[in-house]
Amino acid sequence: MSQKEYKIGDNRDLQRPSRMGGGRGGVGRPPEKPKNFKKTIKQLLAYTRTEWVPIIAAFVTAAVGAVLSLFGPRRLAAIVDVIEDGMKSAIDRSLISKLIIGLIIIYGVSAILNYAQNFFMTTVAQVISKRMRRDVADKIDKVPINYFNKISYGDILSRVTNDVDGLSEALNQGIASIGSSITLFFGSLAMMLIANVWMALTAVGITLIGFIFMTLIIRASRKYFVSQQRDLGEMNGHVEEIYAGHNIVRAYNGEKKARKTFDNINERLRVSAFRSQALSAMMMPIMFLVGNLGFVAVCVTGGILVLRGDIQFGVIVAFMMYIRLFSHPLQDFAQVATRLQSATAASERVFEFLNEDEMEDESGKTKRLIDVKGALEFRNVRFRYEGMDKDVINDFSAWAKPGQKIAIVGPTGAGKTTMVNLLMRFYEIEHGSITIDGVDIQEITREEVRSQICMVLQDTWLFEGTIRENIIYNKEGVKDYEVIQACEAVGLHHFLDTLPDGFDTVLGDEMNLSAGQKQQITIARAMIENAPILILDEATSSIDTRTELIIQKALDKLMGGRTSIIIAHRLSTIKNADVILVMKDGDIIERGSHEELMALDGFYAGMYNSQFEKVA
Repeated sequence: MSQKEYKIGDNRDLQRPSRMGGGRGGVGRPPEKPKNFKKTIKQLLAYTRTEWVPIIAAFVTAAVGAVLSLFGPRRLAAIVDVIEDGMKSAIDRSLISKLIIGLIIIYGVSAILNYAQNFFMTTVAQVISKRMRRDVADKIDKVPINYFNKISYGDILSRVTNDVDGLSEALNQGIASIGSSITLFFGSLAMMLIANVWMALTAVGITLIGFIFMTLIIRASRKYFVSQQRDLGEMNGHVEEIYAGHNIVRAYNGEKKARKTFDNINERLRVSAFRSQALSAMMMPIMFLVGNLGFVAVCVTGGILVLRGDIQFGVIVAFMMYIRLFSHPLQDFAQVATRLQSATAASERVFEFLNEDEMEDESGKTKRLIDVKGALEFRNVRFRYEGMDKDVINDFSAWAKPGQKIAIVGPTGAGKTTMVNLLMRFYEIEHGSITIDGVDIQEITREEVRSQICMVLQDTWLFEGTIRENIIYNKEGVKDYEVIQACEAVGLHHFLDTLPDGFDTVLGDEMNLSAGQKQQITIARAMIENAPILILDEATSSIDTRTELIIQKALDKLMGGRTSIIIAHRLSTIKNADVILVMKDGDIIERGSHEELMALDGFYAGMYNSQFEKVA
């Protein structure tokens, strides 16, 4: 195969990024910085606006609970003062009982409100996660197919699972505590200033040191959280690719290379995850140390003031509580900052996908195809794939009358499958037109175009479900006898009779079908679809010669009265086509029936004879 043919081949997978060679860069690549941290935060706030009522309720309940907890130290100080005064005369047990009961009520209501805050945020997190996954699933149907040539399927799966889960965890475990933390921070500061200015300034001064360290750590770790999410997506993409092609990997003894690539990506993920988690883990010990230093400073300052007679001992007890309430929000800020950075990195990847360009909205197109006969025409069609500097299809013109069987042949990279993709509107043409019964396919919706076409590809696609479900895929009202007739037509019915559950046999890990049997199921699926236009793209390439004869008879019956487009490298299967189009480098170089093209003794004749040459 020439380099030219390889570059413009029909196989779109050639354009997909591969991780077989080791992925993007080595282990020591620099961490990725957030593309736009503030923009992502704004998008996240806008995305969650439908849940602002429960979010605000969570903030309010958390704040009220925090306010109630601020009254606890004052009551505790009052209890200490009563006991201290009672030691000189008699302890007022009734007053102490009232203070204790009030303290229990305060902390009890505060606990209930904190539970309410957790309940609200758990609900919000799950609702947003569900909506985000649904939006990603909907987006998959709206982005152009060429998008999937640029990104691995595993990376998309990572955005649906890991990234959405990361965002959900951040919302559920950290974001709402901001309300209570802010309230505790400023409330305890106010309480301390009211109780004693000097002790309050001492506590604030020590705590601010920890806050400065925390800010520096947050800035340093942000880029590593982004790298961690990117590396995790690349890891999933590599695993998906290797798992899907594990037979090829083993057949070519590629296990060692695949393992080396996996180790490289895994090492990058380890480094980015370690650096992000190690840096963020420094915040809690620092804030814990600052909190303890605050206790010591408050005790020393308070002791001096007590000895001087400026305050009572109960003030020190209250301050011990307030310093804890004051430093605790900073510890919460450290945890929230870690989760917020992880959530932002995850959200950035999800929004990056949700913001991708979509296919043109066709809700305004109302034209429908009625009683389709199957007349097709390609008129002066030109097309090139995104990122390529040369047309794959050059001024292509062809036509098919209703019921005709059109075969497209040519070397790899000629543009055969591309023409079918343009007809199916998997890609949009840049110049020219394609019509069905004289109606330009650009004037009708993609769904309307595809409803007129049934397609059998070289690459079979079966989902985990029963054989019956795979055959009647997305087709309603199919009778059992129709399924049986379709299976008999493709020679699959005898095999199904040997299965314990017959048509209800579930396709899964324990049910192995040969490539030919899978192809037979997809051909039966096309028969059930019963559309006026039939596309066969190397449909019998995975089937043995005997089965091919059976299926060919079934296909001949299926193609009766339908316009059929057949792409084949095995030229013996298209000898009876009404018209054969020979393509090379995006152009039609020969056109005619099998006999006419053989009489020309040109490119087609050379291809045909080369398949039947006898080895000397």
